[in-house]
Amino acid sequence: MESCLPILLHSLCFVSLVLQISYASDSISAGQNITDGQTIVSAGGNFQLGFFSPGNSKNRYVGIWYKISAGTVVWIANQENPLNDSSGVLKLTPQGVLTLLNHTDGIVWFSNVSRSTQNPLAQLLDSVNFVVREANDNDLDDAIWQSFDHPCNSLLAGMKFGIDRAKGLDRYLTSWKSVDDPSPGDFTYKLDSSGYPQLILRNGSVVQFRSGPWNGLRFSGFPQLKPNPVYSFGFVFNQNEIYYYFNILNSSVRQMLVLNDNGISQRLTWVDRTHDWRLYASGPTDECDTYALCGGNGNCNMASSPKCVCLTGFVPKYPSDWESMDWLNGCVRRMELNCQGGDKFLKFTNVKLPDTRLSWFNKSMNLQECKQTCLRNCSCTAYSNLDISGRGSGCLLWFGELMDIRQFDENGQDIYVRMAASEVGGSSRGNTGARKSTGIIVGVVLSVVFLLSITVIYVKYKRAGKILAFSRQSHSEDLELPLFDIITIVNATNNFSDNNKLGEGGFGAVYKGVLENGQEIAVKRLSENSRQGPVEFKNEVVYIAKLQHRNLVKILGCCIEQDEKMLIYEFLPNRSLDCLIFSALPSSPYNFIAFFKENV
Repeated sequence: MESCLPILLHSLCFVSLVLQISYASDSISAGQNITDGQTIVSAGGNFQLGFFSPGNSKNRYVGIWYKISAGTVVWIANQENPLNDSSGVLKLTPQGVLTLLNHTDGIVWFSNVSRSTQNPLAQLLDSVNFVVREANDNDLDDAIWQSFDHPCNSLLAGMKFGIDRAKGLDRYLTSWKSVDDPSPGDFTYKLDSSGYPQLILRNGSVVQFRSGPWNGLRFSGFPQLKPNPVYSFGFVFNQNEIYYYFNILNSSVRQMLVLNDNGISQRLTWVDRTHDWRLYASGPTDECDTYALCGGNGNCNMASSPKCVCLTGFVPKYPSDWESMDWLNGCVRRMELNCQGGDKFLKFTNVKLPDTRLSWFNKSMNLQECKQTCLRNCSCTAYSNLDISGRGSGCLLWFGELMDIRQFDENGQDIYVRMAASEVGGSSRGNTGARKSTGIIVGVVLSVVFLLSITVIYVKYKRAGKILAFSRQSHSEDLELPLFDIITIVNATNNFSDNNKLGEGGFGAVYKGVLENGQEIAVKRLSENSRQGPVEFKNEVVYIAKLQHRNLVKILGCCIEQDEKMLIYEFLPNRSLDCLIFSALPSSPYNFIAFFKENV
């Protein structure tokens, strides 16, 4: 079998790895061989190739290891067919085939080549690549065979981690069974090219972890992957090849990526002072990296408790399971979609993009074109930019459930999830002109009432010498304002039913609701297109919470979840707010002064 499997053995000893003879050269020619006890060494002295025994095993293998750390093996030829004694011989045939023979001259392993050569040379390069080429041809693209095309559980600088369609190669990592047995283990780390490509770690056939798609800067699920002084990295995606790579920026640094026998991908750096490998980074990193922990349409956040929440607009498929922290079945939509012009999109920020194996992509579309493409396809459930470098470009569409989303603090990505229009806010196409006019009037009335109330309270406090000074410090104070969860508000307003809508203004709609305890409330829900930003929202909360007056509607709390911002007020029954305030005003402007004095 052509594949191979290396291992990192830190402080584990090699049995019988005391080698007496090393070739002065880094290569062998046709007719030459390497016997057990002999090695060749790369020109820079970094790597050796020869026979070894891993851990406590007595079996013999042909492999490559770091010369500074004999226990760090990075490639093995005969991983599935070990020798049981020291009689093995590695030869290079005149046709350019590497062949490992046992004591009976039986073939234990050989390199599978597609063409022969007249003057072959097998050379161990200082990059750790073991190549067979024409003796007078140094172009590695013309190599007859090379170990870089058959990686093991170690990825080193300069290697390609992915697919070469032209050559029919699939380069991926496989774990050892154990430190004593380098035959293929249970874990593979592989580039999956179905849909939009991403790296997937599997235990057998079961997905354990995925990197997320490449977004022009990094893999979506690796927020820690960013420019650094140690190594550069990149992703190539064209008609012939799809692969990830990294290169060391300082030649004195030794670093590699290893998939250990527990299924953990570890980036390790050699430290000369301690003469050992130090962990630089690893993955999976935490529980939220577990594939589909929160099920379809769920979002995992390590900073929250519990870790799994449904995306806004979704509810647990089986609430009883969700309450017992069994999230596998995920979430379902609260409101069914209406593909015939009744759907909108809700933006989620700083997330790991969902599984892309069933996705569709286009590299030339802009974000607006991407949105329209998704709207025209009733099966499309979300869209995002393909490449977020620069101003963003390309289109990535999802169909069906959104699987394996997680929340990040930084370096996440934006995704736009399809929702029923009522989940996003604003008017639907079915609203009549009368409803729109009513909404505008109510919005204006609410604004007038608010300004009038502020004026009344300002004059009162000015007379008492107590003008309120809302300093920067007051904005950061803990107002101890009750927070309502979105489920409570949804239930209270009958899922923001149009029948509960009191009106609508420039900042959003206002709904009547009834809490479980029977209390009536008015909910001001900011729309996606609201001109009121975070500062304005914060100011309103601060001012209303601090000001108490019989002519000022009382604020009961607020709700801030995902992109939702809502204020919960007491509901004034019987009549609309304008009637309640303005019916008390005198008809004559001359009597207004008396009214004003009485009420302040």
